[in-house]
Amino acid sequence: MPSDTSESLLRCIAPRGAPVPVVFDSPHSGMRYPEDFGSIAPLSVLRRSEDAFVDELYSAAPDHGAPLIAADFPRIYIDPNRALIDLDPAMLDGPWPDPLVASRKTELGVGLIWRVMPPDSQIYDRLLSVAEVRRRIETFWKPYHAAVAKAIDDTHARFGQVWHINCHSMPEMGNSGTEDGPVARAEFVLGDRDGTTCAPAFTAFVAEQLDSLGYEVKLNEPYKGVELVRRYSDPENGRHSLQVEINRKLYMDEERIEKNGGFDALKANIDRLIAAICAYARETVA
Repeated sequence: MPSDTSESLLRCIAPRGAPVPVVFDSPHSGMRYPEDFGSIAPLSVLRRSEDAFVDELYSAAPDHGAPLIAADFPRIYIDPNRALIDLDPAMLDGPWPDPLVASRKTELGVGLIWRVMPPDSQIYDRLLSVAEVRRRIETFWKPYHAAVAKAIDDTHARFGQVWHINCHSMPEMGNSGTEDGPVARAEFVLGDRDGTTCAPAFTAFVAEQLDSLGYEVKLNEPYKGVELVRRYSDPENGRHSLQVEINRKLYMDEERIEKNGGFDALKANIDRLIAAICAYARETVA
């Protein structure tokens, strides 16, 4: 199992081109599994949770002037796209010191700390100590959020507006452990929490770009966006956050977690999408 203690928590890749008011982040592509994970699930099961290669798909963002933040730790260890209150107290060996409000994600076993790999693969055969969960928060969750917040705040301060793209991938099919059930998914899903995290015109622009590249696009179905777009968006004050989900069938073998023959073509189209988003943002603030 790839492992790490503390030296590789996240990457913050600065713009290499002329800066633009756009920030990209990939919170779920990490694959460096901390030594203290203590999971009973095999690596082949754990790795199904990864948004594998998404950071690579968006690696051209800095060439277009946008920073790219990517988590190197796995979401199944602690999920940076969940709120700190979204924790199942039944997983802990003692009382949690702060208020908790479990969401539907936690009910499904995929909250801040995952209980299962959907649909039903158990991750632990033990209760987690309060101390180890707090350590995961302090060492992994908080630094990731600090990096995303700084990139967004710095960009907003420079340009007066910022467009934040939260980058993900999704399995080709849902299952009995997902909110949408065992159904096929679109090639791309854009999530703006029902029009609340970015200007509708921007969501429409991204959808139009993807449509022009020949992709099937859905809005907020089955993914509306979770903590990262909720936490850092404020459209009325020029802070726009949009979640972009890519269907894994387009670029990888989900069983082997390997790139398939479609990877290069998809990456070329993601490069085009990045260029279009950066041009949109640059022209909007001009």
